[in-house]
Amino acid sequence: MSKILIKDIKELITMDKGKNRHKDVDILIEDEQIKQIKQNIKIDKDEVNEIIEGKRYFVFPGLINTHHHFYQTLTRNIYEAQGVELFDWLKFLYPIWANLTPEAVYYSTLLASAELLKTGCTTSVDHFYVFPESQTDKLMDYQFKAAREIGIRFYGSRGSMSLSEEDGGLPPASIVQSEDEILRDSQRVIEEFHDNSKFSMQRVVLAPCSPFSVSKELLKESIKLARQYGVLSHTHLAETVDENQYCLDKFNKRPLKFMEELGWLGDDVWYAHGVHFNEFEIAKLAETKTGVAHCPASNMKLSSGVAKIPLMIKKDVPVSLAVDGSASNDASNMIMELRLGYLLHKLFHGIDSITSEQILSIATNGGRDVLNQPEIGSIEENKAADLFMISSDRLGFAGGLSDSVEALVNTGITQTVDYTIVNGNVVVRKGELTTIKEYNTIRQHNQIAQKLINS
Repeated sequence: MSKILIKDIKELITMDKGKNRHKDVDILIEDEQIKQIKQNIKIDKDEVNEIIEGKRYFVFPGLINTHHHFYQTLTRNIYEAQGVELFDWLKFLYPIWANLTPEAVYYSTLLASAELLKTGCTTSVDHFYVFPESQTDKLMDYQFKAAREIGIRFYGSRGSMSLSEEDGGLPPASIVQSEDEILRDSQRVIEEFHDNSKFSMQRVVLAPCSPFSVSKELLKESIKLARQYGVLSHTHLAETVDENQYCLDKFNKRPLKFMEELGWLGDDVWYAHGVHFNEFEIAKLAETKTGVAHCPASNMKLSSGVAKIPLMIKKDVPVSLAVDGSASNDASNMIMELRLGYLLHKLFHGIDSITSEQILSIATNGGRDVLNQPEIGSIEENKAADLFMISSDRLGFAGGLSDSVEALVNTGITQTVDYTIVNGNVVVRKGELTTIKEYNTIRQHNQIAQKLINS
């Protein structure tokens, strides 16, 4: 049995339903779960594998990222993709992504996961939907391999695109698949990789890309297959005005109504973005417990709009936080996403529209609720040992230690954490990854990215 003792924590922020701030407490971790939280835990030093002195540290639950595209770390900051909105942005990048290889998928998963782990994220969803015709259709296998090696809790979303430009969609024909191919591989990925056990580190989600890149039949068959196997379903929805207009023109319905008629509502479904849901649609989401992944940085960069997150919170819609793909964010930094979400809604919805604790709750409790994994999202006895620690003795926090949550969200520029623990394993120690050689990953990733862009 592996045991870790974190002693004399300066302040523990549990994000549970009770009093969630505790000073000078210890945490005992046994294997994958939190065994005890109390002051002065008595245990023989010889019985623990590691003792971490917590006197200088704020300790938070691991952050949960509910929407990403890891492969996009390979195409960050391309000049021609700046200053354009979603549809034009996609049309420029699709031909580059058509050259993805297994090696590219593997290293982009390592790189994105490394960024997330070093910014306090312990669980991440990745929405992978580009399957070039020149490559194996088992690209997702390389994601699960990389995620397992680096030690992140991983939800692999088997995405899909079935409508090419010739069919009235946006992507080129070289990166779309037939419905039969998609459904066959979706079933294979579930059967090979989905683990529904209590402290599962790898689960599968079925995730057709969007209403403008897949057929109605694929949407219906995907949700049917997901429910047959008891896995979650996910897609982009109501991200831009253009998407709304596309659905009105093609289906004579707004995006949510279109998805509702195909069975895509319920507590096993969540949507990325939801920027353009109206009040009636938000009420429908609340009634059906359908979730939303809020992506503030991406929505700002692509000028997609501002989601009505304060109203969603008020109406009890399951809302989570996400960084979205790195080509529309250019980072995989969950602490920065906390800050951006907080400031965005202060600006757009008013000074009292959201608090720091609410944005932290979205990134922890909200992720737990959207992903239906009750073992994560808070620090409590018998829950998963997923947490991060950040030193209070850093330059950016100086003069700002009166409130630990405000310090995390508002203060400081460097968001790299000191420790990240996932499922009882220390994957970041003193700011450094423990599971991979970071420099080698960066070097390989950069070589692949340059080749991809120049191809």
